[in-house]
Amino acid sequence: MAAFQYEAMDAGGKSVKGTVDAVNLQDAAGKLKGMGYFVTSCSPAKAASAATKGKQPDKSPKVQGKDQTKASAKKKGGGGLNISIGSGGIKAKELMIITRQLATLIGSGLPLLRSIRVLRDQRKPPASSILERVAEDIESGSLFSEALGKYPKSFPKIYVSMVKAGEAGGALETVLIRLAEFMEQEAKLMAKIKSAMAYPMVIMVVTFGLLSFIMLKIVPTFAQIFKDMDAGSLPGPTKLLMSISDMMLHRFYILVIAVIALAITFKILNRIPAAKYWIDYGKMKAPVFGPVIEKTITARFARTFSTLITSGVPILQSLQIVRDTVGNEVISRAINEIRNRVREGEGISGTMMRTGAFPPMVTNMLAVGEETGAIDQMLEKVADAYEMEVDAAVSAMTSMIEPILIVFMGAIVGFIVIALFLPLIALAMNMSGDGGKKE
Repeated sequence: MAAFQYEAMDAGGKSVKGTVDAVNLQDAAGKLKGMGYFVTSCSPAKAASAATKGKQPDKSPKVQGKDQTKASAKKKGGGGLNISIGSGGIKAKELMIITRQLATLIGSGLPLLRSIRVLRDQRKPPASSILERVAEDIESGSLFSEALGKYPKSFPKIYVSMVKAGEAGGALETVLIRLAEFMEQEAKLMAKIKSAMAYPMVIMVVTFGLLSFIMLKIVPTFAQIFKDMDAGSLPGPTKLLMSISDMMLHRFYILVIAVIALAITFKILNRIPAAKYWIDYGKMKAPVFGPVIEKTITARFARTFSTLITSGVPILQSLQIVRDTVGNEVISRAINEIRNRVREGEGISGTMMRTGAFPPMVTNMLAVGEETGAIDQMLEKVADAYEMEVDAAVSAMTSMIEPILIVFMGAIVGFIVIALFLPLIALAMNMSGDGGKKE
């Protein structure tokens, strides 16, 4: 039996704190639920952590504080260089591989500390330096989750929370496998979207290159021809085309400044919650891209929530992590409302339905999950279903984008041709009229 610190809400909505003895985190959550509490957080008691730290033998002399950092830097032979390189963070793809390998090593019976150092020796900076510092923190008495929490750029909140639940439940290997599978699913989903968007992106790049060539080379040549022929007053479309070409040729910096200003404005608006809400809402309702974005966010929500619950993370904490990692302000606000209602004792599916931010399939599946006590399994099925729908939506989007781009390109090229030949046609008609008068 171990002691677990908890924070919860009682039936009257009053905040309650204390400790409970249990075999693991899941057992503690079950006991608290049986007492009528809604758990907001639950973790091993500090006393237990301190006792664990006290049991770990000091196998080698350690240098504390700044001296310890310097000593480890000298040991690696890089000085301050290793620290600066390591501060960049571990990339998602590399973290996925590290997690899978760590689960395999622990499952083979290798101690955690040694497993981390084995992986450190196989990696290059920044991963190697970050893994070494994690190993040093564990060696000095920190829990694995505490050590990971010091490097948020490398280990996301969901990663740290799941490791913490795995430590408390004595199932670190299982949690690491789930984490690796979760990251692999996310990577597959993003890879499918990127692969489907490759062809439209190539068409857009070719279109931009062709139009740039026309505007920078062909149009100025025609402008000089019109000037030499003394074509007189040019038609409106031709004047517009000549002005755009002249700006691109001689005042290109204005376009660059405009693009940079738009990018900065967009970033600033994305940091303002009210503006970000409407930007994200617009993305979800966009004609071509909207269905893909909406289905991708739903699949990510279901997969993340399912993984957290299956790993033993409390419901309210899971909702908070999903809210912070879903990447869409509309869904984040809906999840926050669900979390507040669940804390007050309401069910998840009913509140989710009232928000109107989730498709009926998700709310209905969750309602069944609540009735059967298998929310995690239902969420996993929802994630699988929506990932398949993302594939179909991406294929539909790609098939729509191709003709749209072709029509767009044809319209622009057609406008350019008409604008360039209008003065020539007018000049030919004038010459023909002058010839008729002379006769």
